[in-house]
Amino acid sequence: MRSACLLPLLGLLPVAALAGDVPAPVDQHDLNRLLREGEPGEAFLYAFEAGDELTETSFDATRGVGAHIGEGRRFTRFPRADLDGPKEWANHFPPREGGANATSCIACHNAPFANGAGDVALNVVVDPNHTGDPSMFLERNTLPLFALGIPQRLAEEISSDLYEQRDAARERACATGSATAQLASKGVDYGILEITRVNMAPCKVEMDTSKLDGIDGDLVIKPFGWKGNHATIRGFTRDAAHNELGLQAVELVGDEDGDFDGVLHELSVGDMTALTIYMAALERPVSTLELAELEIMNLTSQVRADIHAGEELFEQVRCATCHVPEMTLLEPVFREPSNVVGFHDTSFPDGSPPLSHGLSPEAAIAIDLTTDQPNNQIVTDDGKLHLLGGVPRNADGTAVVRWFTDFKRHDMGEALADPDDALGLGAEMFLTRSLAGVASTGPWLHDGRATSLEEAILAHGGEAEASASLYSDLEAADREKIIGFLESLVMFEAATEEAE
Repeated sequence: MRSACLLPLLGLLPVAALAGDVPAPVDQHDLNRLLREGEPGEAFLYAFEAGDELTETSFDATRGVGAHIGEGRRFTRFPRADLDGPKEWANHFPPREGGANATSCIACHNAPFANGAGDVALNVVVDPNHTGDPSMFLERNTLPLFALGIPQRLAEEISSDLYEQRDAARERACATGSATAQLASKGVDYGILEITRVNMAPCKVEMDTSKLDGIDGDLVIKPFGWKGNHATIRGFTRDAAHNELGLQAVELVGDEDGDFDGVLHELSVGDMTALTIYMAALERPVSTLELAELEIMNLTSQVRADIHAGEELFEQVRCATCHVPEMTLLEPVFREPSNVVGFHDTSFPDGSPPLSHGLSPEAAIAIDLTTDQPNNQIVTDDGKLHLLGGVPRNADGTAVVRWFTDFKRHDMGEALADPDDALGLGAEMFLTRSLAGVASTGPWLHDGRATSLEEAILAHGGEAEASASLYSDLEAADREKIIGFLESLVMFEAATEEAE
């Protein structure tokens, strides 16, 4: 474990976790008990440590890792729609996209260190439509798990803004017969919503969402997945556990054995809460400029100047149009479960109500994303504590996030398009990739085809083709400055007493 500062709380962890074995399931009711007893900080730390254990554990068959693939196999690197016999790969439920292909989270999320990205050798290969045709398989490169509370909270605030704009337009349509809303939040345009009244009393309306830009008609911003198809850390993790590890959450399949491996209740509701809290509260990506300010690394004045010049050129060639460098968080508190509509389960995938498992927005674990991250707490030589893992605040106290995305899907051109539009979102459509920590996450692009940042830039097509052309037209020295700026966006792991 990397969070040595939490060692006093290890008495709360399941005994199996302390012994170095597969940890016992986390009980959601234990987390709720701490909240009821007025110990929200301990509930958070307990969940964080338990999530740490879960991500680092190599699960075994007794806990249900893997799946009944067929041919006597528990794991497969490639989809096996051909194995369609009783209880085999093609008949698992929920329908399997790929795998199972790993025994732990950090088997794939490990670069430049635990919870990071993955090399191209760790690409996930999926066949969502069970075509059985390798030419239709999709490849997905592994993205890092750091500070996932940041994109979810930004998405929640953006969606809340869009809901208010939609509801105001609906009121106008009820009063006048029709209304148009130009949807925008945090400086990003999300298109036009047109609303027409179809009944007076009570007022009923029809909404035309065809002119929305890069988002779904429900106005729920979905910041996770290469296609932007998951709104929450919990939903994304639940899906990944099923497909990549063959670990089926109780909330996914209930009392059923959907992968026919003979094990029920493979991940508890508490496990899913712990994993969510852990990834939400992991340290944020940083920049070499920040590290230099704390004297963790040395940068010459020329290198600093080149990084600043590179960021200016990054904006000049319009990369920042989609990779929006900076957004503010009005309330930088992550809650699991969220109290924002669209960002918590009203019913679990197995059909059960979350409340029946003890999970409710009224009893949520809360994390202040500016102060509560246990990792990357830096003490400088003058004795001052710097919360490098948390979101910084500007001079007026506003939390400022440099996540480099607009949270929209964009047409990336035919060359980058998937061979199959499995989700119905458009084969060429991809969520704007966050550039936070991008220098530490190569190879790049959705399938890891780009071995350098320049390759990744030049591969941009579709809506991004003009920016790629502007970059290509620059003098070599200016292109190098842009790459230098991108190379300043890194992941950082501070040494802990335990590591020392």
